[in-house]
Amino acid sequence: MGQKLKITGWVAAGAFAGALTTVSLQTVARGSLAPLPLEELQQLAAVFGMVKSDYVEPVDEKKLISDAISGMVAGLDPHSQYFDKKSFKEFREGTTGRFVGVGIEISQEDGLIKVVSPIEGSPAFRAGLKPNDLITKIDDTAVRGLSLNEAVKRMRGEANTKVLLTIYRKDENRTFPVTITREEIRTQSVRGKIMEPGYGWIRLSQFQERTVDDFVKKVEELYKQDPNLKGLVLDLRNDPGGLLDAAVAISAAFLPENVTVVSTDGQLAESKSVYKAAPEFYQRRAGSDPLRGLPAALKTVPLVVLVNEGSASASEIVAGALQDHKRAIVMGSQTFGKGSVQTVRPLGPDTGLKITTARYYTPSGTSIQAKGIVPNVLVDESAEGSPFAALRMREADLEKHLASGQGPESKDPEREKARDEARKRLEEEAKKPPQDRKVPEFGTPQDFPLMQAFNRLKGQPVLVSKTQVIVDNKEEKKEN
Repeated sequence: MGQKLKITGWVAAGAFAGALTTVSLQTVARGSLAPLPLEELQQLAAVFGMVKSDYVEPVDEKKLISDAISGMVAGLDPHSQYFDKKSFKEFREGTTGRFVGVGIEISQEDGLIKVVSPIEGSPAFRAGLKPNDLITKIDDTAVRGLSLNEAVKRMRGEANTKVLLTIYRKDENRTFPVTITREEIRTQSVRGKIMEPGYGWIRLSQFQERTVDDFVKKVEELYKQDPNLKGLVLDLRNDPGGLLDAAVAISAAFLPENVTVVSTDGQLAESKSVYKAAPEFYQRRAGSDPLRGLPAALKTVPLVVLVNEGSASASEIVAGALQDHKRAIVMGSQTFGKGSVQTVRPLGPDTGLKITTARYYTPSGTSIQAKGIVPNVLVDESAEGSPFAALRMREADLEKHLASGQGPESKDPEREKARDEARKRLEEEAKKPPQDRKVPEFGTPQDFPLMQAFNRLKGQPVLVSKTQVIVDNKEEKKEN
């Protein structure tokens, strides 16, 4: 990523977190409907007729209705959404971790697309693409000037179709074309390794359908490498969430059986639920417990959970459950604060409605909505502090966000002042030489919060933040 863009993306992680949701996939519509407001529906029909007949040029009827539904849902909260055919397909790809493309993780650098890493076994991997390769053209389209999303769309397509990428490899100072055949890609949401003898690191980047199975494989792999782990870090930084059952399963992997992981409360009867650390609350197939092969030591190994402002939704469920049950020490920064559950209801074969149906509560009965998980130990992003943290969006910053339901929110008058100062620092940072602006990669010895987490596990001194301020809405606990 170009260093200015890399830093900007770093501070914008919380905003992206709001776009992904903890979802419960349901197809059953509500059994009974309240009486319809006939007068208002007549007005809607009248407006539809006027636009259809009086607008300066013809308007497609289906688009008018689709836009009306989108507007109705958009007025609720930032996470409710009407899915047309295209967006419904993209949403399903996001939760399954599957899509059709070439199989590379990318970022942006100096107006070009940079290969962060080819996904192992993907068409791009087999074609020999390497980290730090720069993509200058996609088919006949120059990449310079395209947004990251536009570049992604051009590289994705139908299975078995071809795309021509023009690659500039900096370390060899040469440009060459590569033709790649698109195929279904399965993204990897779990990473991990033994950082040093006795201490492991597992990172979850999203909660997808395959996350639990991949997590189990990674844990088994780590314990095979080092059967006597003295400590483990579960890294949920910048994890924007995903599927609720995956969050319950990951929590259950560390918790005693049958303890409460999370509860939900909403208007519908099915929204009033308690999810426990037991197979019936997370297994996708009857009689099949995906956690059954985990080492017994995982229930007792000393555990630190790393979070930051980009940790949202499902990752907040996990952090909150492990914190409330005193199973882990949570370290890092106050999380995003997305404590609501969305239900996806198909409206047809290729359209749907994602609607907020409940708030979720940690085992102690605390709503995280618009507040977030407060770490046991506040740790900055670097030894110099967290200079750009004030720029990150949080749930409470989103327009029309759902209130916590546990008392009024309070605003910090110093927040805007801190943001102005952070913007000035960011502008100064962008003027530095590229080599001085690198953001440390997660899971490396230069990863300051991770090193502090290992210090905690070893009983060594931790450099605690001296500047972070907790955003407190002065909420009370819900009595369950």
